[in-house]
Parts: sequence; structure tokens; C-alpha cells
Amino acid sequence: MKNILIIHTGGTISMKENKETGEVNTQGRHPLEEISTLLKGETIIEDEILFYLPSPHITPDHMLKLGKHIHERLILKDYDGIVITHGTDTLEETAYFLDLYLQTKKPIIVTGAMRSSNEIGSDGLYNLLTAIKVASCDEAQSKGVLVVMNDEIHTAKNVTKTSTSNVATFQSPQYGPIGITTKKDVFFHHRTNHYDSYPIQQLSKKVALIKAYAGMDSAVIDAIRESGVNGIVLEALGQGNLPPETVPAIEKTIEKGIPIVLVSRCYQGIVQDTYSYEGGGRHLRDLGVIFANGLTGPKARIKLLILLEMTNNPMELTPMFSY
Repeated sequence: MKNILIIHTGGTISMKENKETGEVNTQGRHPLEEISTLLKGETIIEDEILFYLPSPHITPDHMLKLGKHIHERLILKDYDGIVITHGTDTLEETAYFLDLYLQTKKPIIVTGAMRSSNEIGSDGLYNLLTAIKVASCDEAQSKGVLVVMNDEIHTAKNVTKTSTSNVATFQSPQYGPIGITTKKDVFFHHRTNHYDSYPIQQLSKKVALIKAYAGMDSAVIDAIRESGVNGIVLEALGQGNLPPETVPAIEKTIEKGIPIVLVSRCYQGIVQDTYSYEGGGRHLRDLGVIFANGLTGPKARIKLLILLEMTNNPMELTPMFSY
């Protein structure tokens, strides 16, 4: 019999709909607390509430607190796996933070819901039961943090929310899920090929995320640089290109010792140093911009927040963003 810990952090999965107003919000007791009664005789479940927050209220400090709490609980007791319930808006960021931070081979599963517990077609209870099933699976070990939603298993690195309201919102564009679940079984059909972990103790840096657009100039980058940030992630156009008017601000930012990490605003593909025109990928790399391999903007920001606790040297940061 498997021993699974559930850590609740809030989100739609913990909320109810007010049938009179249509509003969705927290209402007293967590509706999925004591789920152990549904799994009697199959799995030993312990559950606890660490936060009771909608996911837009979750910050990197909450993520670090959650990571430290998981480490503490694994030291105190030999759980077979841990399931985290979380709101969907920032679920992928928390999952990726934990993937980079945690020092364990135990299955760590993050799940949530698109519909509150008393809405028609509520998916929270089913997703939670499925997440417990994956957390109890021996094959789920050593795969990093996984996101389980809608009968699919995704890596924290690749998964992203693709729809504002569809229950099948979590997808891994270009890569697909690494596994699926059925009523009886858990199947993995891909394996992860790299795992990196950074045991930081604090989060003290500020990293901004900027999306590029046609006609963009230096104003936004200049303003953010002067606001006191320690790093910037740029969601560039296409394969990693920017309007030429942004180049002076990029040069000043790098000269000031502030790392700039480049991703694409496209949801598939990776940034490359293909074009050598002013503001093109090759020009930006020559200026010292760091290219991230396939990460979205929010996840590149999470990674840079963590890495800046160890170094701000571009020569050291560059290879850390190559996988």
C-alpha cells in the first residue's frame, strides 16, 4: 500500500461557485479535504493545507516555501509520492520552480481544476484522484515534477496553459505529454533526458519579463533596467529577433552587468542565432544575450530568478540555459 501526501495550496480546485451570483471563490472548508475516504483500502492518504490562495496571488516566495516544506516532510516521513493542488493560472510556474529546486527522486505531481467543485462538469476531484494514481506509480520516479490533468501526464518544463477555460487547457506544445492515465493504469511513453536541480536557500533578485512587438524601441527596456532589476527575460519575435531600435537599450543593460535571456514569443520552436541583421539573433548573441533552449518566457524568468542566487556571470549562465 502506497503512502501519499497531498499538499493543498488553493486555486479553483479548492473553490465553489456561488449559485446566486455566479462568482467563484473560497468558501470555508477545502472541498477536497479528507479525500482519503474515497480511497479507503487502496492508498494511505495524508492531506494538509499549506496555502489557501488563488494562483495569481502565488509568488516565487510561496514557491520556495512550498519546496522547503516538501523537503521537510520527506525528511520526517518516507512518503511514496506527493501531490500538490494548485490554481491553474500560475501552476506551470510553480511546477517548474519545484522541478528546478527539489532534491528528490520521489514522484511530485501538481494538479488543479478548471471548474470549481460544485460546478457542472467539475474536474477537480477526478484530476486529484488521477494525480494520486500517478504519484503511487513506481514508473513516475526520477522523472522530475509532473503535471497531471485531464488524463495526461506532462513534464513541468514543457507544459503550459493554452486555453482560458477549456478543461484540456494544459498541453506541451511540440513535445506532447510523456504519459497518459486510464481508469486502471498509468502509461509512460517518453522519458526525460536531462534533470538539473539548484538547492538555493533564498530568492532575493528581481527579474522582469518583456514581450517584444512590432515597432518596439528602447523605452521599455531602459525603464525596466533603471527600476533596479537584476535580470531581464525578453520574449523575442520569431527565432529570436528584435526591432533594431531596442539594440541601444540591450547594449546598455548588458554593460551594466544585467543578464538578458532570450526566448521566443512563439509557443513552438527555439530561439537561434540565424539572422545577422541589426537586432537579429546572431547580432544579439554577439552582444552577449543568453539564448534559452525552448523555455517559455515565464519559465525562463523562474529559472533566471533561481540561477541569479548563484551567479550573474553570463559565461556561467549561458550553458545553464542550453538544456
